[in-house]
Amino acid sequence: MRDLETTVLYNRPLAGETWQLGLLAPDYDQLARPGQFVMLRLTAGSDPLLRRPFGIFRCRTLPPLCTGQAPQPAVELLYKVVGRGTRLLSSLHSGDRVALLGPLGRGFDLTDCAPTALLVAGGIGVAPLYLLAEQLLRQGRQVRLLLGGRRRDDILAVTEFERLGVETYVATDDGSLGEQGLVTQVLERKLVRFPQASVFACGPMAMLRAVERLCRQAAVPLQVSLEALMACGVGACLGCVVPGQAHQEDQPDYRCTCKQGPVFDAQELLWPQEDSQ
Repeated sequence: MRDLETTVLYNRPLAGETWQLGLLAPDYDQLARPGQFVMLRLTAGSDPLLRRPFGIFRCRTLPPLCTGQAPQPAVELLYKVVGRGTRLLSSLHSGDRVALLGPLGRGFDLTDCAPTALLVAGGIGVAPLYLLAEQLLRQGRQVRLLLGGRRRDDILAVTEFERLGVETYVATDDGSLGEQGLVTQVLERKLVRFPQASVFACGPMAMLRAVERLCRQAAVPLQVSLEALMACGVGACLGCVVPGQAHQEDQPDYRCTCKQGPVFDAQELLWPQEDSQ
């Protein structure tokens, strides 16, 4: 983990309210593991005061700006403008300075991954899956990405994954891109075709609940990357806890998303029963 003030290399819109931010980040290609995140804060003034968490999308080496300079190691983040903090973030330009803390958290565990991996993403939840796809491909796994969103603008990074050689499937609620319907419907079909697959997912909690149910019924392993509001990112404030599998009102069992996650084996967490959804 490193805490440094670094430079914005680029900050550009992707689709709708989603942006792509590149930061100068030496050694992140060696330090960052798939599924980890960073805490980011604008350094000009103290508003907003707290850092914001962002999943690491990918690590890149950019060509030097001028002849004779060294290549620029970059970490790339995807973010969606949803409030004042991210609106200020979208106003950053090349050369601006930000405070970067990371890499943080527990990433994906690929120790016992099956030969076929199904990656399921909802909207901006695609962000932590690119490094995962890279690592799985290096291990010789077959990787398929299932992308879901409400509309076309919610479908991100298809080209980047396809350039890796990842077979990609898209579903949107309104049918504006790919097939019309939910990404979990695509997953249900893929689990029939690949009954021994390992599944990795990130996205809205409603989507993750449906993915967990499908994977439990199919008896396939699932790891989920949770999206949570975080104040510190290092487990000090306990503001991002989620109930663990053994949680009861009289015997609490909480897991800290930033320290024990953000990636969890689905069996570690308490999921609502179908009749309570």
